[in-house]
Amino acid sequence: MSGSPVLYVFVAVVLLSALTWTLTPKSEHQTLIRTSVSLTLVSCYLMWAITYLAQLHPLIEPRRSDVRILAE
Repeated sequence: MSGSPVLYVFVAVVLLSALTWTLTPKSEHQTLIRTSVSLTLVSCYLMWAITYLAQLHPLIEPRRSDVRILAE
């Protein structure tokens, strides 16, 4: 496993943000809609990327529970 899906999803989020920015209908709430959608996409991406990378490279290694420690 590698970290390349993080980059692929980043590119997808940037493209979706750009599409949202250009395709938002003109109205008095255009800025609010653009900002809300962009912040939602970025927040979801960051949450996903941090979770994915934390599972890819854990800080603490898992311990086996079926191993006995012999007391001497």
